[in-house]
Amino acid sequence: MRETTPALIAGILGIVAGGGARFLVVRHHERSVPVVVEESTPVATEPAAAALEVAAAGGAAQRRLWPVVGRPPLLEAAMALVWALLGLRVWPAHPSALPAYLVLGVACVTLAVIDLDTKLLPDRITIPAFALVAVLLLVASLVEHDLGRMLRGLEGALVGSAALLALVLISPGGMGRGDAKLALVLGLALGWLGWDVLVAGFVGAFLIGGVAALAAVLVLRMGRKAHIPFGPWLAAGTLLAVLAASPPPG
Repeated sequence: MRETTPALIAGILGIVAGGGARFLVVRHHERSVPVVVEESTPVATEPAAAALEVAAAGGAAQRRLWPVVGRPPLLEAAMALVWALLGLRVWPAHPSALPAYLVLGVACVTLAVIDLDTKLLPDRITIPAFALVAVLLLVASLVEHDLGRMLRGLEGALVGSAALLALVLISPGGMGRGDAKLALVLGLALGWLGWDVLVAGFVGAFLIGGVAALAAVLVLRMGRKAHIPFGPWLAAGTLLAVLAASPPPG
């Protein structure tokens, strides 16, 4: 019972954190939905009309997806589960680092939902998440008297972000700069645990993303050139690697 207490507490608090994540997701959704143009609004040119049609189509696609990713209980339940698992796996080996990985969990779940909804990874969430995780991991490194972990984490952040940025430059349609920025906080958290964890997290993300893309083509009948957001798979690969790297309680 003693080993599971942190997980139980984290899971309960995760419900509250899920409410905060919902606030961020809803705000970003409302900002990203195109403004509906009244029929009486004059349209000056044909290109402008075409642009309005594209915007309307994008808005319709978002409205179809929003009831799935924005359903009230799902975010809170997902966050509670993620926080409980992190409490169960991270606490036994690195109790001082648990706050950092709980923040990582919030960032991963929130940004994954936003990316699925809008195909965007907003800097207003990604950059503060990196800064907060960095500060918390620095504190954990000082508590554990192991600043080498912090150095390795920063190196992991640079390596992960540089690798994805290179892929963005080579193939701009594959992923966006937001993915490279997200890789900063993911690489930091993974690298803090070890180089093997860093490799596992990013390799796992590409494997999960590949399976998801294949399912989208074969099951959902999406075209091969359809843009599938990569942020959710980066988040999933990272969280799975963190959970797998941490020893079980007891």
